[in-house]
Amino acid sequence: MTARGRDYSAVQDYLFGLKAVGVRFGVDRMRLLAAELGHPEAAVPCVHLAGTNGKGSVAAMIESALRAEGHRVGLYTSPHLVRLGERVQVDRRPLSEAEIMDYVEELGPAAERLAARGVDERPTFFEFMTAMAFLQFRRKRCGWSVIECGLGGRLDATNIVDPAVSVITSIGLDHTEMLGDTLAQIAGEKAGIIKPGRPVVIGRLPPEAEAVVRKAAAERGAPLSSVREEFGDDVSAYPRTNLEGDYQRWNAATAVLALRQLPASARPGAGALERGLARVEWTGRWERVGVGGRLLILDASHNPEGAAVLERNLAALARETGRAPVVVTGALGAARAGPLLAVVCRHARALHLIVPKQSRASGYAELEALVPSGFRGEVVRDTVERAFPGPGQCAVGGPEDAVVVTGSIYLLGEVLARLQPQRGAGEGRLQDF
Repeated sequence: MTARGRDYSAVQDYLFGLKAVGVRFGVDRMRLLAAELGHPEAAVPCVHLAGTNGKGSVAAMIESALRAEGHRVGLYTSPHLVRLGERVQVDRRPLSEAEIMDYVEELGPAAERLAARGVDERPTFFEFMTAMAFLQFRRKRCGWSVIECGLGGRLDATNIVDPAVSVITSIGLDHTEMLGDTLAQIAGEKAGIIKPGRPVVIGRLPPEAEAVVRKAAAERGAPLSSVREEFGDDVSAYPRTNLEGDYQRWNAATAVLALRQLPASARPGAGALERGLARVEWTGRWERVGVGGRLLILDASHNPEGAAVLERNLAALARETGRAPVVVTGALGAARAGPLLAVVCRHARALHLIVPKQSRASGYAELEALVPSGFRGEVVRDTVERAFPGPGQCAVGGPEDAVVVTGSIYLLGEVLARLQPQRGAGEGRLQDF
């Protein structure tokens, strides 16, 4: 692929072609690609995170605290909400279209050289993006990087790094078709990021999963720190953050514990830590957005573990407003939609179902079939365009209603692109990997 002289849409097409191949787990291709590029992953010390939920929030907290201390920090997360460049940020500035075009031009020949060795050597879309992150962080001379696993851990493309600390935020049943259908199996995959002799931090894990992670850490001589052991069970005593919810206090404690494991020269002081946690930027996690004088909340709760947190937040919102909210939701697959709708229907006054523009999205009929029979509120088949007809506009519910958009992160991305066009046109077809 030669990007120079072409428009950005040609680069999108090229990357979509890589994405269309699908997910191919394994770190061997990524190691080969990194070697072709001079091992940029080794140029910047990093914190590496895995987890079913919370890893994005914890990554954002760690990044914010390190930046408050004065470090230049790279942040690699996935998927993006609206624009592809959101995945790779330096001091929270996303990759520009021009930078993405330049990196595709650079990576294309390296990918072709690998592909010439055999069909399985061609890098995937996610491996391309991971390589962009490593190159960007090296070229911008980042002092630290915060790297989030895309899926799992052991076979994730990011798992070629040798981190200063590994973090496992939580473990629940998600992506079971790829990671295993028990907590122990999923824990084994997440624990694959633990490196010999490198400290590991764990958040709130089920006992069965925690036992697997502790065993892996012991086998690799990796000292393990636990949020529960360090901070106790009283969440009200946990570090505070500007992100709402008790679960964000857990995430803040996980971030603080991870930062404590860094070398003294990198570790944020008390003031930087407090400032960093007070101004974390992480869109779509029980995020309050004003729309036409009304309360709109965006919250990505896309799996059963996330649905349990959503339940507490919806109950608190009803107490706060004195009225059941109107909920807009959509999900990818019945395994996610079922627990989500069970929770939502215990708290919603009305339900607007939307099918995200993703191939794995649950259709209207599947969503309707999963609405509990006891739900007495209105159920509406809706679209993002009807529900949010223009910038800063919401056509759902009445003036007195709080509106919660929840479920798939891809749905949130579509809504944000409608409400905040300054973010740029949505790149939805490049999201789902």
